[in-house]
Amino acid sequence: MILVYLFICIVIVQRFVEMAIANRNAKWIKKQGGYEVAGEHYKWIIAVHGFFFISLLIEVTVTKQSWTGASALPLALFLLAQLGRVWALSSLGRYWNTRIMIIPGANVVARGPYKYVRHPNYVIVVLEIAVLPLIFQAYWTAILFTVLNAAVLSVRIKKEEAALKQATNYNDVFQKRRRFIPTYED
Repeated sequence: MILVYLFICIVIVQRFVEMAIANRNAKWIKKQGGYEVAGEHYKWIIAVHGFFFISLLIEVTVTKQSWTGASALPLALFLLAQLGRVWALSSLGRYWNTRIMIIPGANVVARGPYKYVRHPNYVIVVLEIAVLPLIFQAYWTAILFTVLNAAVLSVRIKKEEAALKQATNYNDVFQKRRRFIPTYED
């Protein structure tokens, strides 16, 4: 069980590091004349993600589930998602944030995974929330937080896209790309 807790704690530490990077990037974006959009929903994103980890730790503790043969596929998917996360975040560079931050007149990032889908980072987050609990057979956490995450993302994505369409070249770049399913352009 110690390895299970260690694995989950490493993921939690990763999220805190990402929050620090997001805060640093937000300061840079504001110095470029940027601003936050739809900040009122952000507390719900933090709540869903925070309670996700609490639920995962509780369910793993109560059920005493550890690594099994059934862990292999969700673990592989989770590790693949981590590679995708690094690709998406490094493609966005200083523009990446956990908040919706807009720099008026900026060109949207259209390289890396953004060349194929509008929201690769959200695809990755959906995958992570679905499969991380499955590594440890935490089925209730996987189901509940997949639904809650879908609810907060449905609000967030609409607000983010509206702001990007209004203030950037989002429409020109992404009009032919789907939100989550890759499209391949010449």
